[in-house]
Amino acid sequence: MSEIGSQSATRHASTPDTDGSRPTAGPWDLVTVPVRQGLEAVDILRRAAGPAVGPVVHDGTCDTLGFLVPPGTAAAWDMPGSACTRTSGRGLRLPELPELPEPAGDAPRPAGWLLPPGDTDPVTDPAVLREALGEAARLIEAADGCH
Repeated sequence: MSEIGSQSATRHASTPDTDGSRPTAGPWDLVTVPVRQGLEAVDILRRAAGPAVGPVVHDGTCDTLGFLVPPGTAAAWDMPGSACTRTSGRGLRLPELPELPEPAGDAPRPAGWLLPPGDTDPVTDPAVLREALGEAARLIEAADGCH
């Protein structure tokens, strides 16, 4: 996973925004989840007939994934096992990578793109993400219960 994510990050992080087709500011929040649940959710979202998944980042150690969601999501996000951080207003630009916050509030970690902007929808719908994360958690629990 990290090899694929690193290749995507390298390929897209250095792409200049010359045509104005990509968003220039970071008007989004970031939902972070453990990598296993996040990868399951990405698969669920990509197989769904409905809205697609937006850009997804991974931390440098591939412990967590971050889903870009619309601004304001953090104010109402309450899903156990995940966190939603308000990132808008920090002057972030895409395709620059955001930094994922440490779970314990330590220094942010560098990130790479798993699904870069431009290859996806602009952001992931929070309601759709919540459903996918719930389904992913159930799949993981079932798989772990089948020793």
